Amino acid sequence: MATFISVPLKKASEVDLVKPLSKFVTATYQGSEDQPEYLRAVEELNKLRKNALGRPLDKHESSLEVLLRYYDQLCAVEPKFPFSENQLCLTFTWKDAFDKGSLFGGSVKLALASLGYEKTCVLFNAAALASQIASEQNLDSDEGLKAAAKYYQLAGGAFSHIKDTVLSALSREPTMDISPETVGTLSLIMLAQAQEVFFIKATSDKMKDGVIAKLANQAADFYSDAFKQCQYKDNLPKYFYFQEVLPVLAAKHCIMQANAEMHQSMLAKQKKRFGEEIARLQHAAELVKTVASRYDEYVSVKDMTDKINRALTAAKKDNDFIYHDRVPEVKDLEHIGKAALVKATSITPPLSQKFADLFEKMVPMAVQHSMSIYNQRKAETVNRLVGTMREATNLCNGVLASLNLPAALEDLSGDSIPQSIAEKSRSIVQQGGLQSIEQLIKDLPELLTRNREILDESLKMLDDEETTDNELRSKFNQRWNRTPSGDLYKPLRAEGGNFRSVLDKAVQADQVVKDRYNTHCDMITLLCKPENELNAAIPSANPTKTLQGSEVVNVLRSQLAQLEQLKEERDTLEGEIKAVTFDMSTTFLNALAQDGAINEEQLSLSQLDQLYSNYNQRVQASLRSQEELLGQVQTSHQEFSSLKQSNSEANQREEVLKKLASAHDSYVEISSNLREGTKFYNDLTEILLKFQNKCSDIVFARKTERDELLKELQQSIAREPSAPSFNVPAYQSTPAAPAPGPTAAPRTVFPVCPLYQIFKKQNENSVVKFLTFILMYFVMKSHQATLPVLVCPCRYMPVHMGYNPYAAYGQYNMPYMQYQATPGQPGYPAAPPAGQPYPGYPQQPQQPFYPQQ
Repeated sequence: MATFISVPLKKASEVDLVKPLSKFVTATYQGSEDQPEYLRAVEELNKLRKNALGRPLDKHESSLEVLLRYYDQLCAVEPKFPFSENQLCLTFTWKDAFDKGSLFGGSVKLALASLGYEKTCVLFNAAALASQIASEQNLDSDEGLKAAAKYYQLAGGAFSHIKDTVLSALSREPTMDISPETVGTLSLIMLAQAQEVFFIKATSDKMKDGVIAKLANQAADFYSDAFKQCQYKDNLPKYFYFQEVLPVLAAKHCIMQANAEMHQSMLAKQKKRFGEEIARLQHAAELVKTVASRYDEYVSVKDMTDKINRALTAAKKDNDFIYHDRVPEVKDLEHIGKAALVKATSITPPLSQKFADLFEKMVPMAVQHSMSIYNQRKAETVNRLVGTMREATNLCNGVLASLNLPAALEDLSGDSIPQSIAEKSRSIVQQGGLQSIEQLIKDLPELLTRNREILDESLKMLDDEETTDNELRSKFNQRWNRTPSGDLYKPLRAEGGNFRSVLDKAVQADQVVKDRYNTHCDMITLLCKPENELNAAIPSANPTKTLQGSEVVNVLRSQLAQLEQLKEERDTLEGEIKAVTFDMSTTFLNALAQDGAINEEQLSLSQLDQLYSNYNQRVQASLRSQEELLGQVQTSHQEFSSLKQSNSEANQREEVLKKLASAHDSYVEISSNLREGTKFYNDLTEILLKFQNKCSDIVFARKTERDELLKELQQSIAREPSAPSFNVPAYQSTPAAPAPGPTAAPRTVFPVCPLYQIFKKQNENSVVKFLTFILMYFVMKSHQATLPVLVCPCRYMPVHMGYNPYAAYGQYNMPYMQYQATPGQPGYPAAPPAGQPYPGYPQQPQQPFYPQQ
């Protein structure tokens, strides 16, 4: 029976996974206790790729296991890393499995920054290796038959999966070997062979003839579909691989149909339908005769032919002498049923039995993205609550400062520093006074400049690479078939624009802080002076000392104490709000597992409402309490002011004390703002450095892709013909009728010299074939050997050994030296007489592969 068909493997270029993945892990999981484990997993992933793709694989289940384990790991790691052209850019380069290159080297290959492309090619290799393992099985044993059926169905399922997913996984047109047309055809071939294996198993188990006939008829149908698929797709037969596969498919269709007819004839004999038995055997004999006459180079049906002929002879003899049953026409026979036992294996990772996720603890990117947005929402909620309380506290301080409280209550003597002002002065000195603020203000421009330089350098890298890409695109036009840099960099440029907007807003905020500092600088300077100088700078006054024991003063002091307690409660509440934690990753993971997607907004808002609703109520209660207390303070202060003796000295002293209290509050706020600004610029520096690394990585990847594409274009241009085509003279292109004499026997498919078997054992490299062919020509010529018809190693045309391939040069009027024969060696034969053909050149009959029914 015919040899089973297997598929060659694709070849991959080496890719370093360690550097880019490690950089992403280091930047994303900085400070995480799992970071070392992730870095080790990156190393293991790189080793796994080298084992799966970096060495020749044996046709054994263990090699297939390595491929499947790598494919499973790619499926597991894909959602956990941002693989894309503008984020984590890894360029994978694969060669076409069926393209063997030309005489001048080179082959069709495609480089894409897509993990989906890598997955598709790895799955193609797994399917191809499965077909090779299946073709090596011993079909004389049950174990071999089961293994072959298993691997053919796995290969069929993998090819079918690629057919359904390849266009969505790639951003560009795929190479022909992984195109939907090609892998769809390969899937049909694999399923047809799996069905044939089931037929062989049923035959060896001596199942009922009716069942065997249905299995064989279904296999014939599968082979017919595969053959037609090859014929309908114009781009498939251009491959030398499919040129060899086509006759095998046609032969197997005939063989399986003949088997179906033969076993159905046995069933007819059992039912005493002797005419039907003969008709089916005759049809089976015609089918195997077609195979023997057309496809004998590919299959051997001698044993089957003998078996059918013996059965047909016996059936005719019995019918002629005993039964005399009418033999019906083939078209009148009842159709044989079909029984499909094969099914393409579903490709649902994990496919490997030994698979273990190297990044099991790492959450998918969808969860990471949702967590990032959730953290932003949480930070906004915390900032809103804290900011509301701080605004209320600042409002309270401003109102009290405008009323000169509590200094007015402490300054009843009129000639000493109020206790609150003294404490404010000591607090400013402890915090560094003016020097600390001036140093912070001085550092801001340097931090701003550093951030602007990083951002400008990052965008400049994108600009330079985009300029180069545009120049090459205008030079090569349609040949420069990669994603334009302008389109690819849009997300990065938008991100860079956001960073620039943030810096501009930060500059405006810096100026607001500086203006406020300049407004209160003098009073802050006064608060930083020693106590005696500060006391001397405050005007003296002599208010009525009788107010020291009045009821109004006591009430006002009680109200101020309640405000201070309210502020302390807010500080405690702020700490509690900032300390709230909740791990949303589990919630997001469960949602992703159940629904396949994450409704981040709904889940986050619901959880944040549960976490902070109580705190929000407490903040609002604090605001209402403050509002009531401030109203009471203002009422009490009016009574207090009316009791005080009004004079100009007292008013001046009170005005200075108000400014000192306000200067202290401004100092605290300015210091806080400046420290927040410094932290903001430092944090932004880290973010901008990550942005710069991202830009650097994608520019480097684009440069690598650009160099690879330039190399391909150079090779393509070098292979293009440098001169236009010319018309071949008629006497060279149309040979005359062959002269009488011995000629090589015509063959059905191609005339093949016996020495062609040597070619098949040689290296597949076209240069080796070409040189071997030329060498044989001159060796046979020098010995005056019989010149048979040879087939060109590339099988493009038959070449007779008497044919002069250099005769065409004469049309260019190029002089050439007369040949000087070496003594003792015969010269080259002269040209044939005018009008005479070259002797021994056979005419090739053109016959279709597919049998005519």
